[in-house]
Amino acid sequence: MPSPASPPVSSPLPQAPGPVGVFDSGYGGLTVLRDVRALLPQYDYLYLGDNARAPYGTRSFELVYQFTLQAVLRLFRLGCHLVILACNTASAKALRSIQQTDLPSVDPSRRVLGVVRPTAEIVGTLTRSRHVGLFATPGTVRSSTYDIEISRLHPDIRLTSLPCPMWVPLVENGEHLGPGADYFVRQPVRELFRLDPLVDTLLLGCTHYPLLLPKLRQFVPREVTIVSQGTYVASSLAAYLRRHPDMEVRLTRGGTARFLTTERPSVFDVASAAFLDQPVTSEHVTLP
Repeated sequence: MPSPASPPVSSPLPQAPGPVGVFDSGYGGLTVLRDVRALLPQYDYLYLGDNARAPYGTRSFELVYQFTLQAVLRLFRLGCHLVILACNTASAKALRSIQQTDLPSVDPSRRVLGVVRPTAEIVGTLTRSRHVGLFATPGTVRSSTYDIEISRLHPDIRLTSLPCPMWVPLVENGEHLGPGADYFVRQPVRELFRLDPLVDTLLLGCTHYPLLLPKLRQFVPREVTIVSQGTYVASSLAAYLRRHPDMEVRLTRGGTARFLTTERPSVFDVASAAFLDQPVTSEHVTLP
């Protein structure tokens, strides 16, 4: 039986091959989609942004799980066999429950992947000092998901996490490159290196944060590696499909991208340009 938060699956899910689903609570997942398409341009993609209910970072575990599951089921109904949660909060608060509790009853042949695991896997090859910093939303930091994954994969790494609640609003309001953003970027950087001066690798644990890279490079020491997730999620997906040819054959190959949003499409289309550097024409969808 589906969990109490699960919307019922009232009709059989489509079995024909379909696009790769990409879900985010807002716009940040577009940075992941951009990098995934750059590496794997042959597949079709269906992006769903729950912009009307964003941000997820301050919401409870139960509500993030409920909203994320609604989105995953909608993407399944639209033909996706594989869905990427291109949202750190959703990956941290909902992925494990969906994988373990919902997929077995909804359709055990479908898959939902997140962005935390690929990031945790790669960090061990990047840090020399074994001291790593994490900038993320308050919800992701509170979940301790990165602490758990990194300690499981790399028990010798010390992780210092810092919430940056102002960074997503800066990006979504288009103020992330202006001089007004300097204070809000500089202060967390100073605090993190005060907490651990030995950090040599910084994880950007929110898919909005790559748009702040020009600012971050002004204040982060030059020798520190800054890890933006999209590239590593893309290479992890490519490796996953090589290991799972049974899933790869269930993906359509037309090189297209379709965009859905719970926000007004006119708003989404304008804001998306900053993340994709290309025009977007989206469609409105309601959840659940």
